[in-house]
Amino acid sequence: MKIGLTYTARTHRQANGSTTAADSAMNAAAHCGTNQNHDDAEEEFDSPATIDAIADALRSFGHDVELLADGQSLVRRLVAGGLPEFIFNIAEGRGISRSREAWVPALLELFGIPYTGSDPLTLSATLDKDCARRLVREARVAVPRGIVIDQSPKEFSSELAALNWPVIVKPAFEGSSKGVGTMSVLDDYGQLHDVVTKCQKAYFQPVVVEEFIDGDELTVGILGNPATVLGVMRVVPLENRRRFVYGLDVKRDWQRQVRYEVPAQLSQAEGTAVRQSALTAYRALGCRDVARLDFRLRDGVPYFIEANPLPGLAPGASDLVLLAEGVGIAYRDLIGRILDAAMSRHLMTSTFKSGSDCKSSQMATVVS
Repeated sequence: MKIGLTYTARTHRQANGSTTAADSAMNAAAHCGTNQNHDDAEEEFDSPATIDAIADALRSFGHDVELLADGQSLVRRLVAGGLPEFIFNIAEGRGISRSREAWVPALLELFGIPYTGSDPLTLSATLDKDCARRLVREARVAVPRGIVIDQSPKEFSSELAALNWPVIVKPAFEGSSKGVGTMSVLDDYGQLHDVVTKCQKAYFQPVVVEEFIDGDELTVGILGNPATVLGVMRVVPLENRRRFVYGLDVKRDWQRQVRYEVPAQLSQAEGTAVRQSALTAYRALGCRDVARLDFRLRDGVPYFIEANPLPGLAPGASDLVLLAEGVGIAYRDLIGRILDAAMSRHLMTSTFKSGSDCKSSQMATVVS
């Protein structure tokens, strides 16, 4: 089968996907709460190494892979015709629009090409942190109390006073922990105006201020339709900290700063609560094929933080990849399972051409 790979490639920082200790030290201040001199504009994008690894995995199943990228070059290729039968999509979209992750899927739907992953509505809803919070809360999953600030914080003084402190400040429409670090956590209102204002100016978007949940950092991998929990991973700091924030500075230096515990060592009740909350949130947001959902566990209650329906797939580095490895699923098999889930979904909805060879690989049962 001819499969296209759509992606948003890094063009500047860390083009090869590597991170040095010097990079990490220099970038430790690249979050709201310090200054505007950040270099995380391409943090969500993929390195050539990741793009090649996905393409190689797809080829290993016997598929002919065409690299399509995104943006105007993708539009020209779609108009030219002779298109792939299926698309493996990891494109994030450029800029600051809260719908940027939806651009490529929307184009593919316009041209009638089936693809992996969630649809444009879900991708837009999950990138908008407050929209995702509202949908998940409506499904009765615990969510930290918070508000969106799109003007001066002074205009929201009564709403802010009603929050439980400390709070954490985040850009409203970003992923990959852009704009988030230890200094994003604030103890009192006196710090808020400066931090929020800097964040708004740095990222050109509203800011979410929400209660900081001081508890275990957990991420849940989900595959398939119907959804199945791949596993739960706990992110454990290697040094004692007053408050642990799994922010950008930590992720860029994860090998020295954290330990990934897979499966997460939770009580039976906690494990059940986390898995049920993740599945409920996955369905409430309309995710499909694959997603990674982040939670904070406090006093046995999992609090939804955000959903990632376009989870990173960097070999040996991205959270979902490390989680999969921890439950015995190799990189190649993870890519195959995502593709299989999408192809099976398209067969079930009759959007995939009848009679095509829709099996990408022979896979074991998904680990639950």
